[in-house]
Amino acid sequence: MAGRGQMPMMQPQVIVLKEGTDTSQGVPQLLSNISACLAICDTIRTTLGPRGMDKLIVDSQGRVTISNDGATIMKLLDVVQPAARTLVDIARAQDAEVGDGTTSVVLLAGELLKEVKDYVDEGVSSQTIIKGFRRAADLAINHIKEIAVDTDRSDKAKFRELLEKCAATSMNSKLIGSQKEFFTKMVVDAVMRLDQDELNEDMIGIKKIPGGAMQDSILVDGVAFKKSFSYAGFEQQPKSFDSPKIVCLNVELELKAEKDNAEVRVDKVSEYQAIVDAEWKIIFDKLASIVATGANVVLSRLPIGDLATQYFADRNIFCAGRVSKDDLDRVCEAMGCRVQSTTTDLTAKHLGVCERFEECQIGGQRFNVFKGCPGAKTCTIILRGGAEQFIDEVERSLHDSIMVVRRAVKNQTVVAGGGAIEMEVSRYLRETARQIEGKQQLIITAVAKALEVIPRQLCENAGFDTTDFITQLRARHAQDPERYRWYGVDIEEEAVTDLFAKFVWEPALVKTNAIASAIEAACLILSVDETVTSQKSQDPMAGGQPMPGRGRGMPMGGR
Repeated sequence: MAGRGQMPMMQPQVIVLKEGTDTSQGVPQLLSNISACLAICDTIRTTLGPRGMDKLIVDSQGRVTISNDGATIMKLLDVVQPAARTLVDIARAQDAEVGDGTTSVVLLAGELLKEVKDYVDEGVSSQTIIKGFRRAADLAINHIKEIAVDTDRSDKAKFRELLEKCAATSMNSKLIGSQKEFFTKMVVDAVMRLDQDELNEDMIGIKKIPGGAMQDSILVDGVAFKKSFSYAGFEQQPKSFDSPKIVCLNVELELKAEKDNAEVRVDKVSEYQAIVDAEWKIIFDKLASIVATGANVVLSRLPIGDLATQYFADRNIFCAGRVSKDDLDRVCEAMGCRVQSTTTDLTAKHLGVCERFEECQIGGQRFNVFKGCPGAKTCTIILRGGAEQFIDEVERSLHDSIMVVRRAVKNQTVVAGGGAIEMEVSRYLRETARQIEGKQQLIITAVAKALEVIPRQLCENAGFDTTDFITQLRARHAQDPERYRWYGVDIEEEAVTDLFAKFVWEPALVKTNAIASAIEAACLILSVDETVTSQKSQDPMAGGQPMPGRGRGMPMGGR
C-alpha cells in the first residue's frame, strides 16, 4: 500500500438537466433568435401594400388558404422556433386590437432586430438596447399623438366621409381593393347600425354563399341565417309574415328515444301505456304553451322534431331548430327578446317583433331573413363570389375594415398612411437622438432607420426605385416638417405626394399600437439569452426505459 502512488481524485460529474436536453446560450443564441425572426419577416414581406402579393398556404390536412393578411398567414405558418413565435403573437394581438396593420407590425419588429444585430454581435449589452428601444417607443407614440388630426363628429356627413376614407385605406392592400367603393359603403353602414357605445363586432354577421359576383353581396338591415335542417311537414309552414311575433328557445321539442341503459319495470300493459301517454302529454303541453303566446315564428337552439314541425304547420307557425348560438343571440338583440330555457309561464311579453320575416332563396341556399327590427343593433352581410377561398379572403378583408372603422369611431384621431407617418416619426427620432449622449443615441437612430422599412417595402412591392423614393421622402420631411408632414408613397401616381390631401387615412391607434407591439416583441427577444429544449420522449407511455424480459406479444428470443 505504501509503495503505491497516490491516484488523483476524480471530480464527480454533476448532471443538472436530463440527458439529451439541448441548451444554447449567450450571444450565439441571441443572434440565432434574431435570424429566425428575420426569416419569418422575409416570408410575409411581399404582402405589404396595395401591390402586395398573396400567399397560398396548404395545411397538414390539405386545406388551401390564399391570403395576404399578415395575421392569417402568421397563424397558418407552423413556426417551431420558440423565439419566432413571438412574432405570431404580436400579429394576432394587432388583429384583435385594431384589425389592420398586422403585416406592418411583424415587419417593424423584424427590422428593429436587424438594425441592432451588429450591436449585439459587437458586445453591446441587451439591456442597453432594450432601454433605448423603450425610450424611442415613448418618443414615437407621443409624437404621433401630438400630430394626429382630430375628427369632427358634429357634422355627420363629414364624419361618415372620414369613416369611408379609413375603410377604403384598409381595403387598398386587400383582394377587394378593386371594389372598395362598393364595400366601403357596406362596411360603414354595418358599423353605424351597431350600438355606438359598445360597437360589438360580433353583432355583424357575415354569411358566405358561393356563386355570383362580389357586387351581388348584400347588407341585410337585421338578421339573416341559413335555413337549418328540417323535418317532414316543414314545407307546409308559411314562409313569410308581416309584423310577426318571434319566440327564441333553448328547449328540445321532440320525443326522446329510450336510452340503452334505461329500465322501466311494469306489471301491466296499461302501466306501460300510461308512461307512453305521459311522454306525449309533456311535449304536447310544451307545444300548446308556445302556441298560446300567439307566436308566429319559433326558433330554438336545440332540435325541433317531426311531431312539433307538423304541429306548428297545422297552426300556420314557422319553426326552425338547431339555430346557432351566434345567430340566435343576434336575433334576440334585434327583436328585443331573450332566449327562454323553458316553456313554463311563457307569455306574450317574452316575444320579439319585427316588420317582416321571410324565407328566401339566395344563390343555391335558403335563408331566413328578419327585416325592420325595432332595436336593430345588428346586421348581416351576405357575401357572394366564385371560389370558396376567394370568399374566405373577402371575409377576412371585410373584418379588417370593420375593425378599422370601429376604432375610428371610438378613437377620433387619424393620420396619413402610405409610409408618411413612419417617415415623420423617423425624422423626429433622428433629430431627438442628436441631443442624447452615449449609446442611447445609436439605438434611437437605429429605431428611426427601422421605421423606414414600411415606405421602402411599399416601393419594392410596387416595383418603384426604392432608393430614389426614400431619398425624396427624407429630403421633404427634413426640408419643412410642417408643410411636408404627410408626404408618403403614392402607389397610384407613382410619386411622393401629400397623402392626407388624397384621403389615405388611418386611425392613429393602428400606428401607435403597431409601434408599441413591435418594440415590446423586440425587447422580449433581446432579453432571452438561453434556450433549454427538453428531449421528447421516444416512448409514447412517457415513462422510463422498459424493463428487460419477455412481455406479451414479444418474440421469444433464442428459440
